[in-house]
Amino acid sequence: MADCEELKRLLELELIPDLEEAIDELFETVADAKRADEAAKEEYGELQELRTAFIDLLHDLEAGEVDAAECEELYAELSDMVGGGEEEA
Repeated sequence: MADCEELKRLLELELIPDLEEAIDELFETVADAKRADEAAKEEYGELQELRTAFIDLLHDLEAGEVDAAECEELYAELSDMVGGGEEEA
């Protein structure tokens, strides 16, 4: 059973840093291209929104505004999301 501290660690140590890295890489791609395609711009915006949502969640966790059941549910969903993205060769 995941608690709020585990969710907080997942956000701080894995999800937010990974998103920031992806945002930086995509920003470089968009900045280097004379005309970045709309899909890249859209993905960049979506990643920024996701990062903002994760940071807001982290602030809510630190303020004690998320109950244990919600922490467990969010942790399971985010862990599944991370696990699904680790299919590298």
